[in-house]
Amino acid sequence: MAEPVVLLTGAAVTAVLGLGWLALAMDVHWEQVHGDEAPSVAVAKALRIAGAFALALSLGLCLGSDHPSMAVLVWLMLLAGAAAAVAATLSWRPHWLRRAWPGPRRAPE
Repeated sequence: MAEPVVLLTGAAVTAVLGLGWLALAMDVHWEQVHGDEAPSVAVAKALRIAGAFALALSLGLCLGSDHPSMAVLVWLMLLAGAAAAVAATLSWRPHWLRRAWPGPRRAPE
């Protein structure tokens, strides 16, 4: 069994990634981060699926680290912190989210 600190760190990372991917699935945030037009339908769908999977994985990691009643509480607090982190990143340094999901490569001019 893994140490709870390792599981909770993984849960926090996957929560931030999941919410970041869900944010990038929105046209306005994609344009803010990548400077391009909205993502294609396939990319937006992939971002939504990846975001949902990451959030489910985050919950699973929390459940593996503690009793279910405490794990759900910790997961909800992680979601709140992750949402604040993604919102702050989008308002302060949106280009940092490019590393979460690189956009289409532009041809050199």
